[in-house]
Amino acid sequence: MVAMTKRAKTFQIIFTDPSKTFYCGGDKVCGKIEVEVNELTRVSAVKVLGLGCAKVEYAKGKQRCRQEAEYLRFEEVLRLDDQPTDSDGSVVLRPGNKYEYMFGFELPQQGQLVSSYKGKFGYVQYYVKAFMERPHQPTLECKKPFEVEEPLDVNTPDLLSPTGGMKEKKVTCMFIPDGQVSLNAKIERRGFCEGEDICINAKFENTCSRIVVPKAAIIAKHTYQANGRTKVFRQKLSSVRGNHIISGMCDAWQAKTIRVPKIKPSMLGCNIIRVEYALMIYVHIPGSEKLILELPLVIGTAGLGSRSNSVSSQEGSVSNASQSWVSLRMPSELPSYCDVTRDCRIDQPLTPLLDDVDGDDSPIFMNAPTFQFAPPPAYAEAEEYNGNARMLPVC
Repeated sequence: MVAMTKRAKTFQIIFTDPSKTFYCGGDKVCGKIEVEVNELTRVSAVKVLGLGCAKVEYAKGKQRCRQEAEYLRFEEVLRLDDQPTDSDGSVVLRPGNKYEYMFGFELPQQGQLVSSYKGKFGYVQYYVKAFMERPHQPTLECKKPFEVEEPLDVNTPDLLSPTGGMKEKKVTCMFIPDGQVSLNAKIERRGFCEGEDICINAKFENTCSRIVVPKAAIIAKHTYQANGRTKVFRQKLSSVRGNHIISGMCDAWQAKTIRVPKIKPSMLGCNIIRVEYALMIYVHIPGSEKLILELPLVIGTAGLGSRSNSVSSQEGSVSNASQSWVSLRMPSELPSYCDVTRDCRIDQPLTPLLDDVDGDDSPIFMNAPTFQFAPPPAYAEAEEYNGNARMLPVC
C-alpha cells in the first residue's frame, strides 16, 4: 500500500528565464513545475493554468460594485517524461527524487492584452497556477505571477503634433466685477515617455486686484467601471510653479520644463479600467476657484518614445556648461581669506504674502533681501601647455 502525505516537500513554479521582468503580446511563457515528496505519493494529475484578468471592486454606499474582464486563459494537463503511469494515468512519486513537469504557452498577439496594473480600486493581474491532484487528499496549489507590458509607441503623427488652449475667468468681489485672469498655453507634442521633459510655452495676464500664481502639474486619472457605475480617482504626480503676478501685470513661460516621473504607460485598451494622463496648467486666484487648462498626454513605453531628444538636449546643456567654465576669466593670483569681510547677512522672519495653500504646495513668503559680500573665487591651478598657462578648475 502506498503511503500518503498531506503536504509535499517542494511544489513550486519556476520560469525558464527568471530575470525577465515582463512579457509582451506574442511572447511565450514557459517553465517547469518542480515537485519533491517526503514519502511515497500517488499523483493522479498535475494541471497548469495560465490566467490574466482585470478586476474592479469598490463600495458605493451600501452596495458593493464588482466587475471582471478576462484576457488570458490557458489550461493543460502535464505529463512526466520517462515515468511509468498506471491505467488511470496516475504516477507514484518517490522521496529523494526531483520531478519536473514542463509547461509552455504563447500569449495572445499585441493589441489583445492590457498591461499589468495595480490601483486603488482595481487591478490587472497575470499568473500561472499549478494543481497537483491526489486520490483521497486535498489538491495542492501554487501560484506565480508575471508582468505583461503592452508596447505603446508615441512616435505617431497624432502624438507628435502640438496641442494647446486658452482659458479666461472673470473675477468678482462681493458680486462686483474685479477684472479677469487669462492664460494661453501650448506644448510641442502629446506623447512622452518617463524621464522626458515637457516644455511649456504659456502667457498669463492678471487684470484683477489680487496676486495670482501660475502653476503646472502632471495629473493621472484612473477610471473604474463596475455594475454600470463609474468611479474616478485623480492624482497629482509632479508640479512646478512660476512667479506671482500682481494686479495689472502679465508673465510668460518660455520653454518651462516639467519632467515626467517614473510612471506606468497610459492604459487605454481595458474595458473596465482606464489610466489617462494630462498636463494641468492653472492659475491660483486667492478667494476664487482656480483657472484650469488641461492638455491630454499619452505616456508611452520606455524605449519606444523619443527619449533620444531629451537625452541629446541634456548632453547639449552639459557641454554648454563646460564651455562656460572655459570662458570664465580666473584671477592671476589666489585671494586671501583675510581680505574677505565677515558675512553681514540680515536674517528676517518669513512673512506670508498671501494664502496659497494648494495640496502639497507651500504658500508664498515674502523675505527681506539679504546683504552679503561675494565669496572668494574658486581655487584653480595652472598647467603649462605649449608655453601658455591654461587655467583648470580644481574638483
